[in-house]
Amino acid sequence: MVKILVSAKGEGKTKRLIQMANDAQKEARGNIVYIDHNRKHMYDIHRGIRYVETSHCDLYNYREFAGFVSGILSQNSDIETIFVDGLYKIIDSLSDDDLIKLAKRLDEISKHDSVEFIIGISNDAGSLPDELKPYYM
Repeated sequence: MVKILVSAKGEGKTKRLIQMANDAQKEARGNIVYIDHNRKHMYDIHRGIRYVETSHCDLYNYREFAGFVSGILSQNSDIETIFVDGLYKIIDSLSDDDLIKLAKRLDEISKHDSVEFIIGISNDAGSLPDELKPYYM
């Protein structure tokens, strides 16, 4: 399952994602992963959560990001939830069409690997394509 948390910059998405990740860790049977574009929030995340910082990864498009996620999952088949904070900062080029393709690709990965994705996006929900509405939280 893919869930998208979308709101304008500065409305508390990161704080909410961090809280959700920390809460998920308390009840998790498997592992939790938190992907972020820098290390700013590394110490806000519970130590049992795998924190992945992407500033050095040069992820240029949604396909590279999907491959990156698949690589993480290939290392640990016990991951149950992946949180992604700041998607537009992680992927250099992400059009609306690419965002739709990414959501669909992550949904396929989710079904195949039994993992949930919770993604934070800084944008106005009204400006995103209608195809993404089923994924909104």
